[in-house]
Amino acid sequence: MNRVDVLWPFGRWTLGALAAVATRLHVYGKERIPQTGGVVVALNHVSWIDVPLFAFANPRNTYFVAKSEAHNLPGLGQFIRAFGSFSVRRGESDREAVRRMREVVREGNVLGVFAEGTRQRSGELGPVQPGAAMVALQEGAPLVCGAIGGSLAWKPGNFAPVTIAWGEPMRFEGLPRGARGYREASEEIRLELLRLREWLDHLAAAGRPRAATPPRAPERLRAPSTLPR
Repeated sequence: MNRVDVLWPFGRWTLGALAAVATRLHVYGKERIPQTGGVVVALNHVSWIDVPLFAFANPRNTYFVAKSEAHNLPGLGQFIRAFGSFSVRRGESDREAVRRMREVVREGNVLGVFAEGTRQRSGELGPVQPGAAMVALQEGAPLVCGAIGGSLAWKPGNFAPVTIAWGEPMRFEGLPRGARGYREASEEIRLELLRLREWLDHLAAAGRPRAATPPRAPERLRAPSTLPR
C-alpha cells in the first residue's frame, strides 16, 4: 500500500465529508464507477469546492490532474501532491504529465481529469480538451463522466445544495489512436457531460428525489458491466 492509499481515507472522511455537509451533497450513480482496474473520470468544473466533492463522491481513490499554478502555491502544492495529484502545464505540450496520466491508469488506478482544462466561472460547459480521451484510448480503459450542479451558487455559509451525477462507463473502441480519435471521443465526452448537466437541472427542479437514476450513455459507447453478478 502506497502513501496515497493511506492518506485518501483520511482526506475523504475529513475534508471530503466536511465539504459534503456544507453543500448538502447528493450523489447519483456512484455504483457505475468500475470497482477495480484503471479508469478515467472526466469531470466538469465551476468552483474550487468541486475537487473535494468529486473526491468524496467517488468510492475509489482518485489521482487528480491539476494545473501547474496550483502546485506552485506554497502549502497547497505540497498538500495536493500528498493525495496523489500531479501537475500539467496548460496550453502547451507536457510529455511528463501525459506519461504520468497513462501510468496511473495502466497501474489500475482512477485518473481524475477536469475535462475543460480549467474552471468555467460562467457555469456553462466549456470546450472539452483531449487529455481524458487520449488516455482512455491509448490505455484501452473505460471512461466515466461526472457532472456537478449547484456548486457555482455555493458560498461558505449559505449551504446551497450541490449534486453530482455519474454516467455509465464508456469505451471508444474503433476510434483511431490519434488526433482524429481524440477529437471524436472528446465530443462524446462533451455530449455526455451535457446530458448529465441537463438531468441535474431537471432533478433540482423536482426537489432532488433520492430515487433517481442518471441517463444512460449511448448504447454504442457502453462498456461491459464491471459489477458483480
